[in-house]
Amino acid sequence: MKILNIILSAFRALQRNKMRSFLTMLGIIIGVAAVIAMLAIGQGAEISVKNQIAALGSNVLIIFPGSQQQGGVRGGAGTMTTLTEEDALAIGKECPAVAYVSPGARAGGQVIAGDMNWATSIEGGSADYLNIRQWMLIDGEFFSDADVKAAAKVCVLGKTVADNLFPDTSPIDQTIRIRNVPFKVIGVLAKKGQNAMGQDQDDIVIAPYTTVLKRLMHFPFLRQILVSAVSPGTMTLAQSQISELLRIRHKLSPNDSDDFTIRNQTDIATMATATTEILTLLLASIASVSLIVGGIGIMNIMLVSVTERTREIGIRMSIGARGRDILTQFLIEALVLSLLGGILGILLGVIGSSIISDLANWPTVITPFSILLSFGFSFVIGIFFGYYPARKAAMLNPIDALRYE
Repeated sequence: MKILNIILSAFRALQRNKMRSFLTMLGIIIGVAAVIAMLAIGQGAEISVKNQIAALGSNVLIIFPGSQQQGGVRGGAGTMTTLTEEDALAIGKECPAVAYVSPGARAGGQVIAGDMNWATSIEGGSADYLNIRQWMLIDGEFFSDADVKAAAKVCVLGKTVADNLFPDTSPIDQTIRIRNVPFKVIGVLAKKGQNAMGQDQDDIVIAPYTTVLKRLMHFPFLRQILVSAVSPGTMTLAQSQISELLRIRHKLSPNDSDDFTIRNQTDIATMATATTEILTLLLASIASVSLIVGGIGIMNIMLVSVTERTREIGIRMSIGARGRDILTQFLIEALVLSLLGGILGILLGVIGSSIISDLANWPTVITPFSILLSFGFSFVIGIFFGYYPARKAAMLNPIDALRYE
């Protein structure tokens, strides 16, 4: 009951100077709202990146050719021509930790359908391509192993390409031309959205890799090999098996560097997640500066309040109030200011996050942790910055306080 009376007394003291109390809380309100909004943006970005990486497929490993070196100048990953169709087939047969393999080839070009045309990329893959990428069809069918062996002139369109080439009709069984080579459209892919790099994954045409190599590129080497491990737990094992096999096939000695590069989906996810976590921490740290400024404002106002109420403190002490009672009273007043500001800041942060999401089209995610963290910060700031003024009030000499004018 005593604490309740002190809280009610704190509210009455704050109500005597409503504008001053509100302006004091404003620093906390802005600080908490900024922390909530920044954490929401950071969490939204992290989840978005995770979803985009998951869109790569299931347990994916990507094998690229190695780096070409001429005269001490290294060209970077993918500049060598070392990966072949036989390498991909051997991986599928001799690596037990591998579930699916899709040799990859890519060409760019203008795709023409009647009087419509669209510049896009043409991806070559095997019949297992959709299993690796976890991609669904919304119309038609995917090409088969027989189509791959025959280098058949068939293709499947991404949603973006289908919408631009056939805005009013179904693309199925229609003919498109890529570099003057006619292809029959047999399927349309489901919409997948942007990848982690911001590229439109639906802006693509997929054809048998043999067709792309022989009829479009006239080039025998693969651009990449997509691999899906049996399970998430076998990705490291699959990577090791593939590396060992390719070193044997490419006749590399123990002292030779790999002439290929294997990228693990888990590594990509870890790197991207770490980046967004650092971004979230940075944003929250910048926003928390406002909380410190708000805490300084609370300390300043509480010191002013102690000075204004010195005579009141003296009267309370003269009728039996102890130092700890005065300390508790002023500490609770500081806490009330801080926690009220924290509650209003949380409401403002939630509303602000929604506005940012709608106007800027950024994903935002507000978690219970961010709300509890902000509320906890408000509590700590109230205690930390309110203690000094409260202690100063408690240490006043009752006689001097009564004489204060």
